[in-house]
Amino acid sequence: MVLGFERLEPYFTNDPHFGSIIGRYANRIANGKFTLDGVEYKLARNNGPNTLHGGIKGFDKVLWQADSSESRNAVALVLWYTSPDGEEGFPGNLKTKVSYTLTDSDELEIAYEATTDKATPVNLTSHSYFNLAGQGSGDVFAHELLINADRFTPVNKNLIPTGELRPVKGTPLDFTKSVPIGSRIKDSYEQMVLANGYDHNFVINRHGSELALAARVHEPLTGRILEIYTTEPGVQFYSANFLDGSIMGKQGRVYKQHYAFALETEHFPDSPNHPGFPSTILRPGQIYRSQSVFKFSADKK
Repeated sequence: MVLGFERLEPYFTNDPHFGSIIGRYANRIANGKFTLDGVEYKLARNNGPNTLHGGIKGFDKVLWQADSSESRNAVALVLWYTSPDGEEGFPGNLKTKVSYTLTDSDELEIAYEATTDKATPVNLTSHSYFNLAGQGSGDVFAHELLINADRFTPVNKNLIPTGELRPVKGTPLDFTKSVPIGSRIKDSYEQMVLANGYDHNFVINRHGSELALAARVHEPLTGRILEIYTTEPGVQFYSANFLDGSIMGKQGRVYKQHYAFALETEHFPDSPNHPGFPSTILRPGQIYRSQSVFKFSADKK
């Protein structure tokens, strides 16, 4: 159900970020720069004028240390990486730990932790591409999607948030009730045209900082269901607009446009340049913590 490669080597140049840990900063930072505590930091630009998913060599293209553990009801993979001060332009030595735990209840729990010795933006996520009908089996237009969000952050022509929190009601981005992904993906609404489909951050309806439902996806042919819960304030829904059939993945399958979807639990794009957004700044003495849970089930055998 997830897109990827058969061998290790393609992951080192993995432009679509299949299954990757994304950092230091998931999503886009406008013009590859931000100002923090009166100092301007210039980042590696790898998405037109922007920095995307941590830069040219983000966390998805570095070698992590790894260990495993097992308990009565779960198995876990634990990864560590220290990003040095100045890597891709970001300040501070950032020590990062990411734990993947698979439970007997068919839940994948991803927990993130990080500390720094200098103030720095941190926004980590998992960039898995899903097709609940089977990877490489076709487009995901029939998948029925619910996103627990009444608002989203509209973008400009460079896919950078304008700063507005816009209601989804009356737009093709209204997934407050379950809707097939393909039903409005070709709509002429200006946000759909700018992104060539869906590539937008949704403001999760939540109360407090505990796990909250971000999204639910149902694939009607197989009956498979994916529910995502998170402690994050946002979720980026991406309809694989930039897959173009040039990549061969697992089992020799070719990945074409809209052959998958991603739901990236994270803070909002370009938050370091938007004081009104939830802060992504981690300071010395603080611990960055984030958790997301992917629950799998089916409504038929």
